[in-house]
Amino acid sequence: MPQPDLPETDVLVVADVWHAEPDAEAVILRAIDAAAAVITTGIGACELAVMLTDDAGIQTLNANWRGIDKPTNVLSFPALPPTGTPLPGDPPRTLGDIAIAYQTTRREADAEGKLFAAHLTHLAVHGYLHLVGYDHENDSAAEEMEQLERDILATLGVADPYADPASTSRQAG
Repeated sequence: MPQPDLPETDVLVVADVWHAEPDAEAVILRAIDAAAAVITTGIGACELAVMLTDDAGIQTLNANWRGIDKPTNVLSFPALPPTGTPLPGDPPRTLGDIAIAYQTTRREADAEGKLFAAHLTHLAVHGYLHLVGYDHENDSAAEEMEQLERDILATLGVADPYADPASTSRQAG
């Protein structure tokens, strides 16, 4: 079975608070590669960027792009799908961008008793799935996306992020 094309992923640290998590880039790259290995829908060579920001930065993005003036954990900005047939020598397809906020991610991980790396892994996978066309706008789509997240996270040894925290032990990341 041929190996899927793994995306070229650039991780950009734009908020100093991320220096508290020196393994964040490796965690994100591992998560994106795992998601890409499961989602083999013929995307082919592709690239994306992940911006590690803070609550203020993501609040600005959320207000400007979604009209919601508050921080969130992760935002995805899918690129427009390419037109035409890719030709040999074409650059990789741009999937889009993901932004992840440190403080919200930290608060959620702590509140849910999860390791930061496990929660960051989940957010990176979640963001990637949005870039390749998945959403959670209705119950059916949400169930499909959440099951994909569970499947991908399981390949990385990360527990089900949707399980009742009282019924699970600390997640490995």
